[in-house]
Amino acid sequence: METPGTSQAIDEQFHISPDAVNSDEAMHILNRSNTFGLFDRWGDILPQGPMAQGIYHQGTRFLNQLELTINGLRPVLLSSSIKEDNDILSVDLTNPVLKECNIPENTIHIFRNQFVREGSFHEKINVHHYGESDCSFVLTLSFSADFKDIFEIRGLKRLRKSNDIKVSSMTENKVAVEYLGLDNLARKNVITLETSVDYSLESNKASFSIKLAPYESVNIHYCMKFLLGEEREVDVDYQSAKADARDSRKQNQGLFAEVSLDNEQFNHWLFRSQIDLISLLATTETGLYPYAGVPWYNTTFGRDGIITAMETLWLAPEISKNVLIYLAATQAKELIPEKDAEPGKIIHEARAGEMANTGEIPFKLYYGTIDATPLFIMLAGMYYERTADLGLLRSLWPNIKAALNWIEEYGDIDGDGFVEYIHKAENGLTNQGWKDSFDAVMYENAELASPPIALCEVQGYVYGAKKYAASIAKELGEEQYADQLLREAEELKKKFNERFWDEDSGYFVLALDGKKQPCKVISSNPGHCLFTKIVDDSKARAVADRLLSPEMFSGWGIRTLSSEEKKYNPMSYHNGSIWPHDNALIAYGLSLYGFQEHVLSIVNALFDASLFTELQRLPELYCGFNRRSDEGPTEYPVACSPQAWSVAVVFMLLQACFNLKINAVEKTITFDNARLPEYMEFVYVNKLSLNGGFCDLQMKRLGTDVAFYVLQKPEGWDIVIKK
Repeated sequence: METPGTSQAIDEQFHISPDAVNSDEAMHILNRSNTFGLFDRWGDILPQGPMAQGIYHQGTRFLNQLELTINGLRPVLLSSSIKEDNDILSVDLTNPVLKECNIPENTIHIFRNQFVREGSFHEKINVHHYGESDCSFVLTLSFSADFKDIFEIRGLKRLRKSNDIKVSSMTENKVAVEYLGLDNLARKNVITLETSVDYSLESNKASFSIKLAPYESVNIHYCMKFLLGEEREVDVDYQSAKADARDSRKQNQGLFAEVSLDNEQFNHWLFRSQIDLISLLATTETGLYPYAGVPWYNTTFGRDGIITAMETLWLAPEISKNVLIYLAATQAKELIPEKDAEPGKIIHEARAGEMANTGEIPFKLYYGTIDATPLFIMLAGMYYERTADLGLLRSLWPNIKAALNWIEEYGDIDGDGFVEYIHKAENGLTNQGWKDSFDAVMYENAELASPPIALCEVQGYVYGAKKYAASIAKELGEEQYADQLLREAEELKKKFNERFWDEDSGYFVLALDGKKQPCKVISSNPGHCLFTKIVDDSKARAVADRLLSPEMFSGWGIRTLSSEEKKYNPMSYHNGSIWPHDNALIAYGLSLYGFQEHVLSIVNALFDASLFTELQRLPELYCGFNRRSDEGPTEYPVACSPQAWSVAVVFMLLQACFNLKINAVEKTITFDNARLPEYMEFVYVNKLSLNGGFCDLQMKRLGTDVAFYVLQKPEGWDIVIKK
């Protein structure tokens, strides 16, 4: 995602340290839009624990300590879990032996309920006494705020010393801690208590004097508000905040068609994925946008948002609509080398933290991506085909044309017909494809490629962009422009299949370097070329078989790099690891060429991987080791989870199984040689939105065939079944 720099040395300063989260202590994650928290199993945040623990808001850690003790001792953990609806962390604790109070162990039950909302954290603590005599003890909640930028947590050293943190106000039930950042933006954490229990409040802790008769219980409520600049505190009680969280979740669930199967474990994967994705949908000035992932990328990314939208387009088109509107609004309008910005280019990422505001990192509004621009055009065309929403496409047409102009004027650096990249920003991203580690593009001898670099999949994206743009141009009456785009697309396809194909390996090369020398390594990148249909039919089978060969397919998915390459490392970020979203795009591309057996192999691998993953939540990536009997995939230490384009893969994988295409312009739903895995007998799709109407249908597996039952469809729509 981010490995900026003009050299390996600069790249390493932005590297995410494994120490940030790598611990044998499991962590729970709560997230909502711009706010998220990483807690241990006690529901605590320990300043001496893994560095990443804390509650963050808008790129800043507002809380780095939250510890609950009973008479100065840590409670005994019974259990803890994130509730199925993904909103609440529930923690069951009890007391150790409290000799000074004559309280035996396992007498006091402490039940913690925690959740985050946009800009706030809420907790309810219920304390219940199961002993046979009266008891009294002190429950203490210790807290502190360090207001560190998330890039500091990742391991980046500050160029200047931060300002001091101070207690700005304090009352009987409220304390406010404030920090004035080097960006002159005030950040404030306001802690408010709400309880009938006697307590004392200090700047860094609250002590509750609890007296309980047998079987008596008490409740403690408190909340924390995270304020920026001139934001004013708004009092919201625990129950109201909890109800608001529930209502918001239900409302966003309405974005999705209802999909269910007769397989309970797969259903749980679907449900968990939907809930996780909803938790990452952030409200922006232009609507909801899927943030990339917690903790390191909890912000808007162009490429990630687009691919997440593509993965969910068939059953949640509103997400694609919002992504398109946001990216059009943030599209570059001028040439700004220090931001890698050029007119018409689509954003790579936007950051709101202190270090972004001061320019210590270049990511406040950064455009260093080679693929987001053609992918934006592709998404626009795919969205129009899915919805027939010509009104939106007409309003986006100037943005689409600006993006097409960027491809010709800035994307093709040397005028050879291929789109290349070389970073302009001094501390920008060295590699600007989706594999943006500094060492992700190499020759077969393991030496790093020299820029400008033309990645194979980017040429596919450009081909897809021009094909889709041609269809939009035609709908808008620009016939001549449509014909021009189609010609350019076909010329690119011909040239691509000639220049990127390597006869010796029978596979496409990863890239061409600045001298147009090929990077002859076997990678997953050509799988994306299937997704865009730039691959000649005569070469597709060879690509498909290579992707599923032992050197590429580990049993848990397709590796980013062949195990036979010199640069292969299954524990690397991009050179041998397995990325779920990479596999989903490849699976969908394979379905477009009719390779359904290959599709099922990928679906089965990722489904099995989900069963070994906590909460059945596929992370950003995992290691590329070969599958071992009765073991799950090996975790990658600093992978984001939840990660938008990873939790959304299940939806694109189902689309690949169905080989489903929805064409709202022609009012057709097509299933082309649909195949279901053996563990799926029935599939139910309800409330599939179609131009204001809905379609309900069922599928039943009959050996290698699939039977379809249409329960409801809008008038004028046709269901087309191809065998």
